[in-house]
Order: sequence, then structure tokens, then C-alpha cells
Amino acid sequence: MATVELRFSALPEHVRTARLVAAAVARRAGVDEAVLDEVRLAVGEACSRAVGLHESHDIAAPVRVLLIEDEKKFSIEVGDGVPGPGGAGAQGAAQAEGVAESDGEGEDEMGLAVISGLVDDVEVTAGKEGGMIRMTWPTTTAAVLP
Repeated sequence: MATVELRFSALPEHVRTARLVAAAVARRAGVDEAVLDEVRLAVGEACSRAVGLHESHDIAAPVRVLLIEDEKKFSIEVGDGVPGPGGAGAQGAAQAEGVAESDGEGEDEMGLAVISGLVDDVEVTAGKEGGMIRMTWPTTTAAVLP
């Protein structure tokens, strides 16, 4: 299992770099070329969401992105650094489960909807270290029968 960790200041201009790195690592991990655009878009949405949450909650910590290559799958984890329960990470987890938020979190909700539309395997969690979006794609090695 190989893991690449990327940390960047919560600034919108760094989201593009995160997308490019994610696509490059996904390609190396064996994610199908036809899916790489979805990987880029999903990572862009997740990182933009994390940057927005950092800005709105005045969090100075960097956004953390883990790119995890397993034998049969490739996963990306984007941490937002907003502690739960009750923080934005918990709100995101509730929204991903279909619970509507009525306190102006429409943009956050839209980002999660876009991610869910792009990625079949998405998990949104919240904890004391912050919220996290985990997205997983199969690799081409997973599709090959022995």
C-alpha cells in the first residue's frame, strides 16, 4: 500500500495543484484513463469545500489530502480540519446521508452532491480532528481476473 500525503494552505489557488497531483497519482495507481476527469473534478470539489470551511471557521491549519494506493483500489481522503460533532464536518456527514441543512450551507451541500454524482464510493465522516471525505475508485488491476 503506497500513500502520498499533500498538505496545502487553505487558499483557492492551491486546489488546482491538488487536482493535478491527484490525477497523476491515480494514473500511476492504475485508475482507468476514462475516469481521471472524474477524479480531478471530485478532488477539486472536495478541496474547494475544505478551503471554504477553513476560511469560514478561521482555521489556520493546512488542508490535508491523502492519496492511497491499495492492491485493488485507489482512495483519496480530503480532511477539512473543522472539528465535530456539531462542526462543519458533522454537517457534511449529515448532508451526505440526505439530511437537509437549513442554515445557509447550500454551497457545501451542492459540493457534496457533485462529489456523490462523480464517485460511486464516497464516505463523509466527522471527528474531533475534523471532517473527512473519502472517495474510492477501482484500479485496472482490480478488473483483471486471475
